Amino acid sequence: MSERTASRSQGSPRGDDPAASRPSLSERVQAKLSNAATEHKANADASDSRTGRRVTKGPGKSPRRARLRLTRIDPWSVMKTSFLLSVAFGVVTFVAVFMVWSVLGAAGVWDSINSTVASVVEGDTNTSDFDVTNYVGMGRVLGFTLLVSIIDVILLTAIATLTAFLYNMAAALLGGIEVTLSEDER
Repeated sequence: MSERTASRSQGSPRGDDPAASRPSLSERVQAKLSNAATEHKANADASDSRTGRRVTKGPGKSPRRARLRLTRIDPWSVMKTSFLLSVAFGVVTFVAVFMVWSVLGAAGVWDSINSTVASVVEGDTNTSDFDVTNYVGMGRVLGFTLLVSIIDVILLTAIATLTAFLYNMAAALLGGIEVTLSEDER
């Protein structure tokens, strides 16, 4: 047995040996466990029961999760967002109606309707001045679509803003909606 091991086993470290003043393995393990327990307690105290558990990210560990409560929605931001989205919806509606009417005109649907109505209405005279495009022409349909889109923008914006106000009042009474968020596992 070496002198160094013998002095440790006897419990009398020599003063001139620098390794002898270093703590033993069991003391180092105990210190690490104590530090880990203190750190764990500090983390447990820092995380509120309403925000969920607090887990540090490491290999083999689950992602952090937080439970949050949505207690207020800003009506001004809801109004701006709903206005922009409803304008986009109005533009899409207008373009879709324009495309459908253009395709129906190119496919000859209006001419087919005109000939069918003329054959039913004209009888023996072989003259008919009926034209379906006088009633549902491109200009009239697009004008009506534009009017509906403008009304839709106004109504959707007002309804979304009113909904934000109503949600804020309900959340003041009931506490809001609880949402649980978690990090991606990477």
